[in-house]
Amino acid sequence: MNDIAKPLEGRIAVVTGASRGVGYQAALGFAKAGAHVIALARTVGGLEELDDEIQAAGGSATLVPLDIKDFDALDRLGATIHERWGKLDILLGNAGILGVATPLAQLKPNVFEDVFAVNVTANYRLLRSLDPLLQASDAGRALFVSSGAARSKRSYVATYAASKAALEVLIETYAKEVSNTNICANLIDPGTLRTKMRSQYAPGEDPETVTPASEIVPTMIDLVAPSNTHSGGVFDFKSKSWMEN
Repeated sequence: MNDIAKPLEGRIAVVTGASRGVGYQAALGFAKAGAHVIALARTVGGLEELDDEIQAAGGSATLVPLDIKDFDALDRLGATIHERWGKLDILLGNAGILGVATPLAQLKPNVFEDVFAVNVTANYRLLRSLDPLLQASDAGRALFVSSGAARSKRSYVATYAASKAALEVLIETYAKEVSNTNICANLIDPGTLRTKMRSQYAPGEDPETVTPASEIVPTMIDLVAPSNTHSGGVFDFKSKSWMEN
């Protein structure tokens, strides 16, 4: 039985966007909770800093420097995990980009395409690559980071909002498709957290008035632990409750 202080003891976890913000804190928290973390990000320096912190805390990690838009690399990731561990217990799809806050009619096509590539297509490709490994786990858990923008429909961030709405539909549909397996798939709406993306969206905001990204980690651990059996929902971190569909 897992130590109550380490609810992820012995679990293998993939975390995307792990070099900063929510992904960094989640990877560190998962490792402290006993998981071996496979940390994905473009920024090598951030990954190395993460690895130093994980090792200092007595945890372990495998660093994978890659661009989440390198879909062939995501396919190779699945094969590599299969060869080394034969399964995957946790997938945290955290990597995401805001794009540019601008009227939709003025948005450049390449920005639109990049936002959907990172926020939607990459997560589909991750599931395509890693689903067989989650199936091989005794309790596969997939968690993806959404946003209140998917429902608030604020001006000037239409592409980001649309990408998160698409992600929610994608994951809720996947959850139905794996409902007869050991996999539970959910999303989390983190609300307002102190991250680089938040500073892009609200550059004049005092960051000290915003909740630190680390505060969401215990909730994420609960959602990816074997003890969580809820699937196909969006968990609202601010209210600490599941949203109604």
